[in-house]
Amino acid sequence: MSLSLCPEGWLTPARHCPSPHCDQRPEGEISLLVVHSISLPPGRFGGPYIDQLFQGKLDPDADPYFADIHQLRVSAHCLIRRDGELVQYVPFTKRAWHAGLSCFEGRERCNDFSIGIELEGTDTDAFTPAQYRQLIQVSRLLLSTYPAITRERIVGHSDIAPGRKTDPGTGFDWGVIERL
Repeated sequence: MSLSLCPEGWLTPARHCPSPHCDQRPEGEISLLVVHSISLPPGRFGGPYIDQLFQGKLDPDADPYFADIHQLRVSAHCLIRRDGELVQYVPFTKRAWHAGLSCFEGRERCNDFSIGIELEGTDTDAFTPAQYRQLIQVSRLLLSTYPAITRERIVGHSDIAPGRKTDPGTGFDWGVIERL
């Protein structure tokens, strides 16, 4: 099924799960795509916890790991689940809070000019073929919509926050980007 993008920045078809953890972007073009990985609790897939984290509704009693993270105010534009399901939390026209302290080519505050896509997974596990198919489809649409994003400007969280972040990790096949 082919993806489309409405003027407000929402993908169709995707499951929309709006996050309050976003705000208006500053003036300027969107010029970077950041690939992340996430699993909650770490190493476990499925369940409602990623949605809950990005919506500020994570129950600290649902898992011992959540006690330290339930108050985080974080989000991403999209999540691609292990089965390829596409979930969108923040429209691309707004700034998601995914990169944190970050720098790309000498420019800090990568959230200002980037789009963040999370892949459900860990830094070491291989991602699924369904995730790569969906990532390729989303990336192609974003590259055609935002011409300042090029293949060279698709990076991992670890590239913009070295020493602080390691995702998407060794389990990510960067050869996928060459197929765009």
